[in-house]
Amino acid sequence: MASFLFLSVLFSFLHFTSSIPSIGITYSSTVSPPPPPLPAKVSSLISALKITSVRLPDPDPSLIKAFAPTNTSLFLSISNSHLPALASNGSVGLSWLRRHVLPFYPRSKISLISVGNTVLDSTTIQDFSPFLLPATRNLHHALQELGINKIQISATFSFFSTITTAFPPSSAVFQQPAGDLIIKPLLQFLEQTNSSFLINIYPYNLFRLNSEIPIGFALFQDNLFNFRDDPVTGIRYFNLFAMMADAVLTAMAAMGYQNIPVVVAETGWPSGGSQAEEVEANEVYAEMYLKGLVRHLKSGAATPLKKDGVAEVYVYELMDHSGGNNERGRKWGILTENMTMKYNVEFSSGAKNSGICLVAIWFTNWLLITSMNLILGFIGIQG
Repeated sequence: MASFLFLSVLFSFLHFTSSIPSIGITYSSTVSPPPPPLPAKVSSLISALKITSVRLPDPDPSLIKAFAPTNTSLFLSISNSHLPALASNGSVGLSWLRRHVLPFYPRSKISLISVGNTVLDSTTIQDFSPFLLPATRNLHHALQELGINKIQISATFSFFSTITTAFPPSSAVFQQPAGDLIIKPLLQFLEQTNSSFLINIYPYNLFRLNSEIPIGFALFQDNLFNFRDDPVTGIRYFNLFAMMADAVLTAMAAMGYQNIPVVVAETGWPSGGSQAEEVEANEVYAEMYLKGLVRHLKSGAATPLKKDGVAEVYVYELMDHSGGNNERGRKWGILTENMTMKYNVEFSSGAKNSGICLVAIWFTNWLLITSMNLILGFIGIQG
């Protein structure tokens, strides 16, 4: 009986720790302050920060190679400008893989490739959405042709150009007509290939658009009034990130794809705004958001609706940079432009290790109790 109880506790701990999302970082090499740091320095720095997952929106081959000696998981992206050629010609996908994957994989632990980034955003100059599905399928076929079947292929979307509403989350659906024309067939592809749905979630942007959202609710702060109740599900939300994530899960479930994992490809809070009125874009709030995000994810409750609904979260981004458009002109980095740390945030997923430690403690206690019972039983028999 004691053995059964111990094994039940052991497996419950293993199940709990496996559901904690990994926390990664985005490194944009093309927007780093000139000259960009050497790839080896970047990989060493990220390893020193104990960050085990990195998203590379513009994956330079030398940078991919630099992560080969590390245990870092790599999430690569193909730029939107490549989609037309990739969609029309399967050999383009093979050429891209021969340059960015084959020379380094599996030593460089490439786990995921996003075909395009936020192609549905209305701010883009050219509409790449018609090319998204055929480009995604062609890249998948190219991987299969090369005998690689452990790298996921997906596409990244923006919350604001994809989801109808964040509150209540139970009312969220995908925006039309893109929902039926693009997202639904993509979700079918992701289900067939065991891949994840990728989306950017920025509570900062939603907070700026809605003056009724308390700043503490956006920053994971514990406060008497920092909660929102979904009137349909009755779920109480204590932070904006979880509410937005559940809106995504609800929209996916409405299309019948509730079991596909979600990866938050970008999230963060700027420490400096591109406009003078962005007073909430400061280092104090940025650190509060990052610490709150990490604490929330390590608690094992990424979303109230589905505990394992979010598989990975990537913070945007590693370093500040100058210039760019209105969105990227903000200061999002956890490091300054000269690579000094701005915040005291521990990104390593320590909860997984603590779960293993708890199992070890339970095992030790079980051995002691079992031994004592055997000894006492033996003494009783002798007596």
